[in-house]
Amino acid sequence: NRQDTRKFFENLSGAGKSIAVLTSGGDAQGMNGAVRAVVRMGIYVGAKVYFIHEGYQGMVDGGDNIKEATWESVSSMLQVGGTVIGSARCKAFRTHEGRLKAAHNLVQRHITNLCVIGGDGSLTGANLFREEWSSLLDELQEQGLIDAEAARANSKLHIVGMVGSIDNDFCGTDMTIGTDSALHRIIEVVDAIMTTAQSHQRTFVLEVMGRHCGYLALVSALACGADWVFIPEMPPADGWEDDMCQKLSENRADKKRLNIIIVAEGAIDSHNKAITPDYIKDLVVRCLGFDTRVTILGHVQRGGTPSAFDRILASRMGVEAVLALLEASTNTPACVVSLVGNQAVRLPLMECVQMTQEVQKAMDEKKFDEAVRLRGRSFQNNLNTYRLLSHRRADSELPNSSFNVAVMNVGAPAAGMNAAVRSAVRVGISEGHKMFAVSDGFEGFYKGQIKEIKWGDVGGWTGRGGSLLGTKRTLPGKHLDKIAEQIKIHNINALLVIGGFEAYVGLLELSSARDKYSEFCVPMVMVPATVSNNIPGSDLSIGSDTALNAITDTCDRIKQSASGTKRRVFIIETMGGYCGYLATVGGLAAGADAVYIYEEPFDIRDLQANVEHLTHKMKTSIQRGLVLRNENCNENFTTDFIYQLYSEEGRGVFDCRMNVLGHMQQGGAPSPFDRNFGTKVAAKAVQWISRTLKDSYKGGRVFTSSEDTACLLGMRRRALVFQPVSQLRDETDFVHRIPKEQWWLKLRPLMKILAKYKTSYDVSDLGQLEHVTRIQPKESDASSAI
Repeated sequence: NRQDTRKFFENLSGAGKSIAVLTSGGDAQGMNGAVRAVVRMGIYVGAKVYFIHEGYQGMVDGGDNIKEATWESVSSMLQVGGTVIGSARCKAFRTHEGRLKAAHNLVQRHITNLCVIGGDGSLTGANLFREEWSSLLDELQEQGLIDAEAARANSKLHIVGMVGSIDNDFCGTDMTIGTDSALHRIIEVVDAIMTTAQSHQRTFVLEVMGRHCGYLALVSALACGADWVFIPEMPPADGWEDDMCQKLSENRADKKRLNIIIVAEGAIDSHNKAITPDYIKDLVVRCLGFDTRVTILGHVQRGGTPSAFDRILASRMGVEAVLALLEASTNTPACVVSLVGNQAVRLPLMECVQMTQEVQKAMDEKKFDEAVRLRGRSFQNNLNTYRLLSHRRADSELPNSSFNVAVMNVGAPAAGMNAAVRSAVRVGISEGHKMFAVSDGFEGFYKGQIKEIKWGDVGGWTGRGGSLLGTKRTLPGKHLDKIAEQIKIHNINALLVIGGFEAYVGLLELSSARDKYSEFCVPMVMVPATVSNNIPGSDLSIGSDTALNAITDTCDRIKQSASGTKRRVFIIETMGGYCGYLATVGGLAAGADAVYIYEEPFDIRDLQANVEHLTHKMKTSIQRGLVLRNENCNENFTTDFIYQLYSEEGRGVFDCRMNVLGHMQQGGAPSPFDRNFGTKVAAKAVQWISRTLKDSYKGGRVFTSSEDTACLLGMRRRALVFQPVSQLRDETDFVHRIPKEQWWLKLRPLMKILAKYKTSYDVSDLGQLEHVTRIQPKESDASSAI
């Protein structure tokens, strides 16, 4: 009966409504994707959509700054950084007089729905404007600038905000638009600096943006394994100078050729005194005599093209913002569209602004723990993970657990696997375990390629692509007796498997054989790492973000090559086995016209409809098309067949080109998201291993046969959860190696709407206004959800 309870947005009409979109405050990569989504979704539902150029300044000045947008006017925007419609800091809007002019300009065009993309200042301004709206209209009427009818027809102003800010400094959302792209810029620079620093044994001090928020500094420190990080929310304790210098010299003695120190521009010490890169440089030179250089990244971080993550985030938020405006009633508060886990949610704007201001207040009052707590769960976990991984304790300080834990990679290589291994090894050593590395997956396991791995062995691993341990697709099934023997020889008490579908099947085989081999009665946990993102029990897997960026980059280049030659359609084949994740989400990020996947069967009539759609498109000013096809979407409609069909049917209207992306999608260096995700998930997996080992240690040995000790750690909606692999069996289509239900299929209608197809969009789990959740102090231990 689910069909009847569903709510489809077809019932939400925008007819007779006017929506205006503006970008305000500092620019951020991905803002254009949000503008594009608002314009296209608005036009799709029948509303009139206006651009307001130059932010609030354009709203106050009116005239040509407020222009009606068309479907085509947002074409080619998706891959452009910054904001195409311009942004400005506006003093006039802060005055009553300025807001009165702005209201007059909106009423003249019957605009009563505003979509504001900016930081907390811009959004606070929008809310004030909304609260004053009816008094502004009264004033305009008194001055004879509008009549009573206009005042009545435009009596309510609805506002929806989206946060565009590279600092990720807004409470209530895990990620703001632009943050991921800024991290990409920072990590590109750090990776480049690492090669030069290693050549000369240098120390680099990098200053990153974040005047009031240390998110960029903290996450980039996690993603590149920095030696030290300074952020405003966590000033170092007095005497930090000696601690830092001691750590740097220990690292140097440990054969580490370079040191990286990351400083947020707003970094302070515990007496609120600024900590500058030059101060740190002079300190290192004075105390240690190391060759030290300072690099200030500055506006590079705002530049460049938006990452795949930011394009998808912006597109989802833009569509959600239009839905929120259509559903707004007279008493709905102004809301902001946020991302929690991988879900779009709506939160009351002022609750988020208030909490964001509380962070600053806590910092001013030197209540730094409180500031970190208010920043939210994701920030806290980054901080806890950084603390776990960065400070190597002396052997005498470590707890001695006398447990041996093995780590291995299984399946195809995925970017971020090495970051996960590094994290697992270091957290394991901190917890007192002896860590063992298994080379070449289950094949290396039964051949006995197992050796102890130490803290220093995994230095510099976060930025390396592929799998440094070596990985194979071999399943353990045929070699169970040899694997059991190796577990016995090396006395392995727990197993962490980082890998793809083979890792999941392998863990099922090992846990099923527990009654036959007591050696497998140890805690086993799997962390999903595969570009295909096809593992049941997890919405995301390590490696797929890097693959998406590789696909988007290539599609950008291919689209660019079409802008010189008119009327061309590109057919591009992506990886993923039978799983359509890369094709669908890559298609959303690259602005594809059609995406063919196995999960949504298609026939010759669909292909014909797509060709007609493109033929029609070629008559507009956008004379190029992009079609993605997942490698195994249909055995008969091959990439070659689709290319031939399009070439024949499009003859005289457009010509075709075909590209098979192949292994290039596995990407080079892992993206910041994959480094960070791999690091946090592996740390959490090892903490679970430590707890489970304690619980299952009886009579001098580790023994556990319960199904909840052979687990998969996955991201489910908003949290990381451990799930017994035996329970995931029913959720799996083993023939096609995919989960039976996949969350991202809900994104397909978005892609179609943004490509101008009529489609059905289920909005039943959207649209509820939620409230900002505050984390209670008791939850702030390192094991709370990521």
